[in-house]
Amino acid sequence: MNSPILQLLVLAGIAVFLILRLKSVLGSRDGYEPPRQAEGQSARKGPNLEVIEGGPDRDITDHVPEASESAKALQAMKDAEPSFGVSDFLQGARGAYEMILMGFEKGDMESIQPFLAKDVYESFAEVVEAREKEGLTIKAEFIGVRELSLQSARFDPETQEGEITVKFVGELTYVVRDREGELVEGSESQIKRQKDVWTFARTLGSDDPNWLLAATDE
Repeated sequence: MNSPILQLLVLAGIAVFLILRLKSVLGSRDGYEPPRQAEGQSARKGPNLEVIEGGPDRDITDHVPEASESAKALQAMKDAEPSFGVSDFLQGARGAYEMILMGFEKGDMESIQPFLAKDVYESFAEVVEAREKEGLTIKAEFIGVRELSLQSARFDPETQEGEITVKFVGELTYVVRDREGELVEGSESQIKRQKDVWTFARTLGSDDPNWLLAATDE
């Protein structure tokens, strides 16, 4: 049988001081895993859900417990800016995580500066400058986000500033070499997990749509 459907089904079936400092800025890397093929990620699309008055907002309760302080903060963000969506934010946070993490690892601070709060930028830049002075070079390739979850949310009604804390578990290959080219840390052939807890902040209702990375933890 050589039908196009059968062909598609077949194709689908085939288809270190500085190191310590670095870890304190970003997150903890642990556990090498055997190499595996990265899974393609596609945004799940579905029908727009209408919130029935008096009923739970699934865009909120899918991510935090109903009636929790985080849920109240997220609802206040929606009230301040009706176009804000929690799921949309998390989708954007996933992309921002890869962009910021890889920009930092490659020392390309210029490209990610617009997305970092001043304190975070200065901390990142300090590490990049220090490793350059040490003669360390980093080669990193992003594989994907293994886990992503909303940890907490806060909203200040006076300033209209919202903060959302997200936990990421990313996967990447990560190699650090000294000025002689000797391996200091990492492996080019094994995948390593990177754990980060990042807090993003933004003034809801402002013209600037960008959320800034305001704090990092692990």
